[in-house]
Amino acid sequence: MATGGASVASLWTEVNRCGQNGDYTRALKALTKILHENRDDVTALHCKIVCLTQNGSFKEALNVMNTHSKVLGSEVVFEKAYCEYRLNRVESSLKTIEAAAEQTDKLKELYGQVLYRLERYSECKSVYTDLIRNSQDEYEEERKTNLAAVLAAMSQWEETPLEDLGLPDSTYELCYNTACALIGQGQLTEAFNKLQQAEELCRVSLADDSDVTEEDIESELAVIHSQMAYVMQLQGRTEEALQLYNQVIKLKPSDVGLLAVTANNIITINKDQNVFDSKKKVKLTNAEGVEYKLARKQLQAIDLNKALLAMYTNQADQCRKLSSNLQSQNPGQPRPVLIQVAQLCREKQHSRAIELLQEFSDQHPERASGIKLVMAQLYLVQGHVTKACDVLRSIEEFKHKSGMISALVTMYSHEEDIDGAIDVFKQAIEHYQSQQPGSAAHLALVREAANFKLKYGRKKEAISDLEQLWKQNTNDIHTLAQLISAYSLVDTDKAKSLSKHLPSADAMSFNVDVDELENSHGATNVRKKAAKVPGENLPKEQGQVDIKKKRKKKKGKLPKNCDPKATPDPERWLTMRERSYYRGKKKGKKKEQIGKGTQGATAGASAELDASKTASSPPNSPRPGSASGSSSAPAGGSSNVVPPRQQKPAASGATRKKVPQKKKKGGKGGW
Repeated sequence: MATGGASVASLWTEVNRCGQNGDYTRALKALTKILHENRDDVTALHCKIVCLTQNGSFKEALNVMNTHSKVLGSEVVFEKAYCEYRLNRVESSLKTIEAAAEQTDKLKELYGQVLYRLERYSECKSVYTDLIRNSQDEYEEERKTNLAAVLAAMSQWEETPLEDLGLPDSTYELCYNTACALIGQGQLTEAFNKLQQAEELCRVSLADDSDVTEEDIESELAVIHSQMAYVMQLQGRTEEALQLYNQVIKLKPSDVGLLAVTANNIITINKDQNVFDSKKKVKLTNAEGVEYKLARKQLQAIDLNKALLAMYTNQADQCRKLSSNLQSQNPGQPRPVLIQVAQLCREKQHSRAIELLQEFSDQHPERASGIKLVMAQLYLVQGHVTKACDVLRSIEEFKHKSGMISALVTMYSHEEDIDGAIDVFKQAIEHYQSQQPGSAAHLALVREAANFKLKYGRKKEAISDLEQLWKQNTNDIHTLAQLISAYSLVDTDKAKSLSKHLPSADAMSFNVDVDELENSHGATNVRKKAAKVPGENLPKEQGQVDIKKKRKKKKGKLPKNCDPKATPDPERWLTMRERSYYRGKKKGKKKEQIGKGTQGATAGASAELDASKTASSPPNSPRPGSASGSSSAPAGGSSNVVPPRQQKPAASGATRKKVPQKKKKGGKGGW
């Protein structure tokens, strides 16, 4: 026994030494030997659980606690909750903490982390505020950093107004969280300045450590640079943002959440362009453990972009699958439905798309406004204008907005449904009459209704609107004139009585300086008189005669080949057929010459070359004009006869081409 006791004591010494040195693997070996001696040693079991936790063996540690739960009791509540938290069993961890008999500070710290993961930010804020107020130790700065992270999450995901809790910006983590909170409030310039301050603080704090390399610094700065790129993207500086995003991707940071968010933002910049790059980037959003690193809204945004990318790459089945999953996870979210509708429209299934929108609108009337606008747009695409008007008029939220009234009146006018347009005006005027009587919007609507009725000849219906406008402003001459014109068709006596209110002609005349008006800036198409020359209208002396300048006459141009000395033809103004010397065309003489004889020759030339048709003469006697090199024509032949061309015989199987002749002037053309 003494030997056993001495060996156990030495084992505990070994455990203590290894624990101080951080060598938890060797400590576990010693603890195993101790537990071999005493299986239910509570201290040894507790130490083993701590060593397993430090080595990251959370499942094994949890198994030890579950196996010896009766022996350990409440000794290891914190360790159990922590292992469940690290194994992403957040709900189980919350139950373990809430079931604890005593809420220690370390349990409260873990409780705050669990609430943050569950996105219960208000409760998490209360926990950290209480810890900061009641604790004074070396972890105070970390608690303030966590509290700043909670405020940033509330600002971004819950759109809560930013609350000033007096947190300092002494570290780059605090600066970064403050910048995230400012982004949630839309203060992009201030957020970018805070991020630059966080970058400087990070470089300064890490530069003091000699073991930290430049690569380690850039890796630590990756999250700050990614957030800076996000601010640039929101500001419209997409090229700079894309460059910074790609720099972060090239660093290959170990944080899968950071990689997923950065890749997703690159996809949003690419949109339907550069799809090949987007398909590569989307793989980074599928890394293991991403769902535990990001907030629920971030994961939803990534899934939505995956569905949109599938639609852009014509993966219809994949798009429908992703959007259906999103809709099942978030039944009241309209975006998955809109993606399905967009895919159906790409497939020209507009009727099915409208049915899908109608189903969502009936199931979720509180979110039906935007959905009905899309329905109206689809009806317009199909040419069903009246149905689109009915859908728009069913949106109570926008029913009496000026833009909606304008759109409805325009569409009804397009369909020539004037009564429908007037009914839209009537309902809108009644609404403003009960809610905002006499307001600028009310009177403007009445005036538009009156002008619309007058435009389409509904003067009787316009009278009430015009009277209402004139009572509001009796000095409005234009409205009074419109009212008199309308009454002239209904009640002439009333029109005459109203015309007495018109101002007289003298009162309506305006003292306008015409010359000043013509010379004013912006006057166009004004013909100005020539400036008067001094002395132009001086009295003329006696005997002075006005000399009129004679305009020089230009000589007419004569036609070409005209002999000015020759007497012109007196019948030149008549057509050729009407002239006395016209004898008509000589028909039949040249007709026989066309298409006869060797190519390029005429019938006359062929006849002369035919010896049988000439007078008898010695065979070898030379004929006039037949000498070689002579340019004279043959006796008795026509002038300008083209000698026959000798053609080469075509090769066997080849096609002979016909040589085109020159067209004769005035001929019909052809070859």
